[in-house]
Amino acid sequence: MDEDRALVPAPGVPADPMSSVHLTREVSDLDRRIVVALQQDGRASWTSIAEFAGAPVSTVTRRGQQLLAEGLVRVGIVPTLGSEGHVETFFVRINCTPGSQLTVAQALIGSPYVRFVTLVTGKFDVFAEVVIPGDSATYAHVLTDLQAIPGVERWRSDLVVHTYKVSFDWGRQLYDAHAEAASDPQSYMPAPNTCDPTHFDDADRAIVEELRHNGRASFQSIGDTLDMNESSVRRRYERMRNAGCLTTVTMVPASALGMSAETLLILRVEPSRIASVAQTLAQHVSVRFLAAALEENSLYCEIILPSTETLHDFLTGTIAHLKGVRGWNAAMELVFMKRGFIETPWWRAQVASAGSAESGS
Repeated sequence: MDEDRALVPAPGVPADPMSSVHLTREVSDLDRRIVVALQQDGRASWTSIAEFAGAPVSTVTRRGQQLLAEGLVRVGIVPTLGSEGHVETFFVRINCTPGSQLTVAQALIGSPYVRFVTLVTGKFDVFAEVVIPGDSATYAHVLTDLQAIPGVERWRSDLVVHTYKVSFDWGRQLYDAHAEAASDPQSYMPAPNTCDPTHFDDADRAIVEELRHNGRASFQSIGDTLDMNESSVRRRYERMRNAGCLTTVTMVPASALGMSAETLLILRVEPSRIASVAQTLAQHVSVRFLAAALEENSLYCEIILPSTETLHDFLTGTIAHLKGVRGWNAAMELVFMKRGFIETPWWRAQVASAGSAESGS
């Protein structure tokens, strides 16, 4: 893929208020500590975040609200995957016609079935994750419609058969000296889904929709918007959360935390070793996502690390020594545009910045 070409804004991609996000501004150590605290609990009080950050509550509140207002951090709350009925998940790798990468990605962002979208290096141009409810007839309909997006040249889908890890707190590797040590599997394995569609009514869905856009919205402000009282909103939220119906998504550009190596790996593993390899990898805080796919006894693994040197060390010092790993294919994430069904606030600013740099060169 032509990386420079991929980052030049494509014709037809509209301007957006989120393009005003300033990715180049200096991010202080205090800012990073606030972000890491929000990754661990997106609705944590400013008081508890201040305790983690080691700074006055008033300072943390001001800096945290500024980070959120600028769009450098976004907190959203969405229904837990499968909480409204059975779903199947597919990894999709896409080749695009020359110059159409952004147009294709923009169309994928707009689909309610797409949970994750990123531009990548390597053999493909775009990686996406598609989540489809219903049965095989629905799968075929949704995938066929997405394949018809103008600019899609080649489409490769792979069914996810088991998810080992989904996390949003990869930033804690900056401050946790024991972040890479073995830990309780319950801390990184997806929690059993105890939610079902009967846990949601129209009022619940309206509350979640408000929280999707602003995961830190107060119960009072949600109540005012929906003409509900604060206690009712709070009670409904607590019920959904305790039933495992909600997932909190805290998003931040990896570069804001000094991370420059966002990588997607497709590991080829001996069938009898898939579970043991996955369980070992899942313990590393730098591994954000890990799942087994149907094709070629493979594990999809997303890693976020500070540099290409630390990536090299992880590949050669950790993955290469795992018994059962036969090899891997890798792609660097250039711009991730959607995660957890939520569009990132900064991708347009990233693209615009890259386009400006190319124009000035």
